Amino acid sequence: MTRWENYLASAEKIIGAYQGSLPLHHFLKSFFKEHPYMGGRDRRWISQLVYHYFRLGHWGKSLPVSERVIAGALLCETAPNDFLAAVRPAWNQHTTGSLTDKAALLSDALTPSAIFPFLENLSAGIDANAYAYTILKQPRLFIRVRNNRLEKVLQLLDKAAVVYEVFANTTTVALPNGTKIEVIVPEKSWYEVQDASSQQTGELFLPTKQQRWWDCCAASGGKSILLKDQQPGVQLLVSDVRRSILENLQQRFTAAGVKNYEARVADLTAENFAASMGSQQFDGIILDAPCSGSGTWGRTPESISFFKKEEIAKYQQLQKRIAHNVVPFLKKGGALIYITCSVFRQENEEVVKYIEEMSDLRAEKGGVIAGYDKGADTMYAVRMS
Repeated sequence: MTRWENYLASAEKIIGAYQGSLPLHHFLKSFFKEHPYMGGRDRRWISQLVYHYFRLGHWGKSLPVSERVIAGALLCETAPNDFLAAVRPAWNQHTTGSLTDKAALLSDALTPSAIFPFLENLSAGIDANAYAYTILKQPRLFIRVRNNRLEKVLQLLDKAAVVYEVFANTTTVALPNGTKIEVIVPEKSWYEVQDASSQQTGELFLPTKQQRWWDCCAASGGKSILLKDQQPGVQLLVSDVRRSILENLQQRFTAAGVKNYEARVADLTAENFAASMGSQQFDGIILDAPCSGSGTWGRTPESISFFKKEEIAKYQQLQKRIAHNVVPFLKKGGALIYITCSVFRQENEEVVKYIEEMSDLRAEKGGVIAGYDKGADTMYAVRMS
């Protein structure tokens, strides 16, 4: 058996064993730990083949796993490679062709709904075809350059011969996925790793000095750092449901030089939540709501295979519950920034409509932040006041 046939067999083994209960990259890490004889090149190729398989979503489910892996290599690779040269040489020359040309070689029709079977649930304004087909391509890595260090960061990228793109009138830099940015730019306070669409949500914040803001589902704190960079004088409360999350956030804040904030563990769905907050009021609340994460599935394509449509309604109920508990703590005239990394209208427009119905808040601006045309995540963000 050749090296490439071994790679294909290993990919089949991983796909057969993986049940979606943990992120694929964690599962792969455990698999390779159990197979220490595999070198770095082996691991990279096998991982790539597995990810190619899951990028096909629900396409070709009736085909043998090996055929879907090979089809994934055809559709997701953009240059001739040794794997296809070994296992399907007739296809190798077509890797540089258009998606239409590649699809013509397949036994099953390649359609957007075959890849992503949830198209009917998409938010308005999302190009269904573009979104579905973009899943076949891995998104790029993005950084947000801070502290007026753009020129210095670009100099280091040039020195390392890294191909990059700077988005017009921003400090957003797009890099090839897998770029070891922490090695190239060792000074962590110069940048934050943050998706381009996530960075764009900051256009809705509009904080002023001495305002009091609450990032209620702060997670790793990316939005809070963005807020503080816009207006360091903001009085900030960050909260999340688990202490371990806040400990990670505090480490990130320390690396970023963010100071003067309050952190607390808070279950925003708890019956007694309002009592635990007392009479606090905020000029701005960032509600980066727990969601399906469907706008990020280009980075975790395995999610498409294991996601159940009925989960959308469960997330919506969670979002409504959190919004119901959080909105009363917004000052009259204040701003609620509602954010998801979902592409589903039930988690986006429908929740905004619910907030409008249960409060005096009205959507002021924002909507879908399409990332599929620039190799980024797709998000939804609305400023309500």
